[in-house]
Amino acid sequence: MAGSAAVAAFALTLGAAAEAAAVTYPIAPGIRLNVRSGPGTQYTLVRVLPEGSQVTIYCQTPGQTITGPYGTTNIWDNIGSGAYVSDAYVNTGSDGYIRPRCA
Repeated sequence: MAGSAAVAAFALTLGAAAEAAAVTYPIAPGIRLNVRSGPGTQYTLVRVLPEGSQVTIYCQTPGQTITGPYGTTNIWDNIGSGAYVSDAYVNTGSDGYIRPRCA
C-alpha cells in the first residue's frame, strides 16, 4: 500500500508542477493573430486568435523571420499540437527563447 501512495503523491506533484508551468502570455494589443501549422507563413493557417488573446507556450523553434510589434525574430511559439505563432507578436518580456526548443 505504501508504494501506491507514493505513486499517487508523485502524480499529484507532477500535476501541480504542470499547472504552475502553464504561464500565459498576451498577444500584441489590437492584433488578430494567425496560427500556423508550422513555424512560417508558408504553413497552413489553422485558426485566427481574436484580439486580447493570451497563449500558453509549450516549446519554441526557429523558423521564418518575422517583424511584428515586439521586434524582428525567427522564434516561433508552439501553442498547441500543430499550432504555431510568431514570437514577434507575443509579449514574453524577452527577445530570446523562454521555453525549451521543440523536439
